[in-house]
Amino acid sequence: MEIIKNKNISFVPASHENPQDPGCLKKVLFKRDDLDAGRIQMINWSVLIKNKSFEKHYHEDMEEVFIILSNEATIIIEDEKEILKKGDAVFVPIKQIHQMINETNIDTEYLAIGIALGDHGKTINV
Repeated sequence: MEIIKNKNISFVPASHENPQDPGCLKKVLFKRDDLDAGRIQMINWSVLIKNKSFEKHYHEDMEEVFIILSNEATIIIEDEKEILKKGDAVFVPIKQIHQMINETNIDTEYLAIGIALGDHGKTINV
C-alpha cells in the first residue's frame, strides 16, 4: 500500500503550461512507474487558477478524465463547451483538442486522470 499525503506534495505548473506564468498547477499523485502494469499514465490533483485557463492541447495516445472537486470550470473539447460543477466528470478522447477555463474569482480544484493507449501520452500544444 502507498498512501499519498496531500500536504507533503507541492503544486507545479502542468506540463502544457508556461512555467513562468502558468494558468494551471498540479500535484502529481501517481506516475506511470508508480502503478502496476496497466495503462494509467498519471493521476494529478490540479488547481485551475482563478480567472485563468490551461493551454489548448491534445494527447497523441492518451485519454483523460477530469473530475471537478471544488468550484466550477468551463471545458471546451473541440467545438463543444460545457460548464462543469463540483462533482462533475468529463472524458476527453485521444487527439481531441481541449481547454479548461476558470471564469470565477476563486481557484478550481480537479483530478486529472490520464489513460495512455501508447507509450507516453505525448502532449501537443496548439
